[in-house]
Amino acid sequence: MAEQRTNQRDAGDRRDGVGDMGESRGRRADAEETRAWADLVDTARRTVSEGLVVGTSGNVSVRVGETVLVTPSGVPYDRLTPDDVTGVDLDGRQVLGTLVPTSELPMHLAVYRATGARAIVHTHAVHATAVSTLVDELPLIHYMAAALGGPVRVARYATYGTDELAENMLHALAGRTGCLLQNHGTITYGTTLSQAYDRTAQLEWMCRVWLTASSVPGRSPSLLSREQLDEVSERLRGYGQRG
Repeated sequence: MAEQRTNQRDAGDRRDGVGDMGESRGRRADAEETRAWADLVDTARRTVSEGLVVGTSGNVSVRVGETVLVTPSGVPYDRLTPDDVTGVDLDGRQVLGTLVPTSELPMHLAVYRATGARAIVHTHAVHATAVSTLVDELPLIHYMAAALGGPVRVARYATYGTDELAENMLHALAGRTGCLLQNHGTITYGTTLSQAYDRTAQLEWMCRVWLTASSVPGRSPSLLSREQLDEVSERLRGYGQRG
């Protein structure tokens, strides 16, 4: 959800909520966490530069062992530094940093607890958000839906940052690596930040294709069948380089 609030480092804003916010968390990031934080910041900045979010309206996380590094709430990504590393454990207790984690932390933690995800990207991408207001499932406009596990569902609307939204999201993600969030945006996950980001970009592209094709007066786009999508799923198992 939108994180468009005052830069909390300038405002000194702290809140009670997920975890125990306020003072330094008592340990420094180790080498692996430091590298992961740098990758996370690069990915977050990419969501802005490639038009998937406006300002700080999305969020990114990556899991390192039992720690989840996550973008902080309301801080523009171009202002994040290596010293701003923000991390929580899988119960949401802050273990790294002093910046308040994203308000969408319940969604991120729910995915990590329920799947083998190692990275998550959440955006408010324009075309995907538009589609989320129109359908319960993205029509099968392109075979790359198979790369997300099948037809992309739309999670029922709930207020951002709530356990209800996290629960609705998990239902939509069953057997999938991405879904739309009704009147909200997208969420995708993967084994790496690069994979999670690529899935986000692919989902936004498919939504744009469907909206474009659907807008032609007097015409309806042809759609793939479930059988055709299943065939693609089989072919994708052997896709890419080996070794």
